[in-house]
Amino acid sequence: MNVQVMPEHKLASVAPLKPYAVEKKDVELILVKEHNGLQYTSSRTSTCTDMPERETWGKKLDFLLSVIGFAVDLANVWRFPYLCYKNGGGAFLIPYTMFLFIAGMPLFYMELALGQYNREGAATVWKICPVFKGVGYTVIIIALYVGFYYNVIIAWSLYYLFSSFTSDLPWQHCNNTWNSNMCKDPKLIKNISLLANATYAKYKRTPAAEFYEREVLRLHESQGIDDLKEPRWELSLCLVVVIFILYFSLWKGVKSSGKVVYITATMPYIVLVVLLIRGITLPGAMNGIRAYLHIDLNKLNNPQVWIEAATQIFYSLGAGFGVLIAFASYNKFDNNCYRDALLTSTINCITSFFSGFAIFSVLGYMADKHGISIKEVATDGPGLVFIIYPEAISTLPGSTFFAIFFFIMLLTLGIDSSMGGMEAVITGLSDDFKILRRNRKLFTFITAFGTFLVALLCITKGGIYVFTLLDHYAAGTSILFGVLVEAIGVSWFYGVDRFSEDIERMMGFKPGLYWRLCWKFVSPIFLLVVVIASIATSNTMEYENYIFPSWATLVGWGIALSSMIFVPLYAIYKFLSVPGTFKQRIAYCITPEHEYHLVAEGNVRQFKLKHWLAI
Repeated sequence: MNVQVMPEHKLASVAPLKPYAVEKKDVELILVKEHNGLQYTSSRTSTCTDMPERETWGKKLDFLLSVIGFAVDLANVWRFPYLCYKNGGGAFLIPYTMFLFIAGMPLFYMELALGQYNREGAATVWKICPVFKGVGYTVIIIALYVGFYYNVIIAWSLYYLFSSFTSDLPWQHCNNTWNSNMCKDPKLIKNISLLANATYAKYKRTPAAEFYEREVLRLHESQGIDDLKEPRWELSLCLVVVIFILYFSLWKGVKSSGKVVYITATMPYIVLVVLLIRGITLPGAMNGIRAYLHIDLNKLNNPQVWIEAATQIFYSLGAGFGVLIAFASYNKFDNNCYRDALLTSTINCITSFFSGFAIFSVLGYMADKHGISIKEVATDGPGLVFIIYPEAISTLPGSTFFAIFFFIMLLTLGIDSSMGGMEAVITGLSDDFKILRRNRKLFTFITAFGTFLVALLCITKGGIYVFTLLDHYAAGTSILFGVLVEAIGVSWFYGVDRFSEDIERMMGFKPGLYWRLCWKFVSPIFLLVVVIASIATSNTMEYENYIFPSWATLVGWGIALSSMIFVPLYAIYKFLSVPGTFKQRIAYCITPEHEYHLVAEGNVRQFKLKHWLAI
């Protein structure tokens, strides 16, 4: 008995461009049996059930909330409002909005379409141009690195949340065991004189500042990054809780994570509205909001303002971490990801702007309370959410309620962003290594437990220095480099015209000229400029007044290079692993896998000028 099978190269030439579409295919098997010189044929239809169909989101809303939950993270609350205030208020929205439309949205749309059409994670999606598979590993590793320290922020938030379940908040007075003799009651702080370039958040004598540095971090017991000491057991327990939440949110894939985001993605908006309503009723609140919205067009003459607007829009939307590709890969094939890209990226940016009102209404209140200017009380990062805002809350009636609400917001903001990063790692690697897909629950546990072990370094008494090191190098220049290579791979090597045809197959319409021009020229140039600016403006790493030793800087660059190195390493590996002459090897490297038969025929699109000029 034999089975008539069409030759492989013939199959490739007549098969649809995407043989891995979502629906199951019925295959007709023609069986030929020879007996006494006569051939008997029979046929049967077989459904390909041996290959499990890729799971999809339970509902469209699951996907939208997951994307929004990932993109809207802590930076929307603790970074954007301060950047807007510092860089000209309303004037900052000019470069911010411009970069949103010429780079942020196009890259966001590109990643959603790339993942949805190919239905693969960040690594295997590069079957469209195999030589670029290394950039898939780059973004997966970066997402893993970010999880090492991002979960620590969530653990801090959880520790603050547990500490808030008391009638008197622990950062309200100076009579705690961790307070120093220099601690000063906030009620007695009025018209203080700060050093040049100092802010109230760096005024280390308040109960809130001492709670953060002396109780939560225990920073006073460490001399630097070379003096970490043991992990804090209280933070270790909080980190365990965070890891368990992440694991049980992800262990069943998007079927489970898609339900968790109904809470984690919506809760921050409820809390922001409550905090804004309370904030605008405080004395001095309107002064803070006016400072937030003031327009100083002269700031636009400063190139640093444009650099910060570009980097903020990039990091805010979250392109380049493999998360959008992973999430979109679980969509139905004909889902309108164009509409999704516009909707979710717009919601993300509006959230950033809206959160500024909740933040600066409270900063205005703090400035009024202590008789200082908004400039002296305004800050970003952990100093805002773990010192300034908690202190402001502690002075309000019903402070316990508002503290619990606020730290629930931080917790949920962090959880769904961390879920996205971990899903990018799990999907990206399990799509590439089938054994991991078959053992997803075990692989999810190993990934979560691995991030826990590394995160322990960040919750030692000198852990803030490790945290700062990872925050500075793990996803700085490396993620910009990764997205730049990704944009070049899709737009130039695979081709904008072909990518647009893929989108048309999914949704029935082709992207407009605006999107194609952005993908081909504007976004790559934008990313190249941002990469150069990131390197050129790189300063000596420091935390407060502590300057990191030179060996720590070398370790930091080693961390950055450890992810970027996969781009050239895999390209070399791919070139050496394919057969043929030098030209044929190049052809195999840059030709989509389903078109390998064209290499043998000498009909490689990328070797023609028409391919590179097509839009």
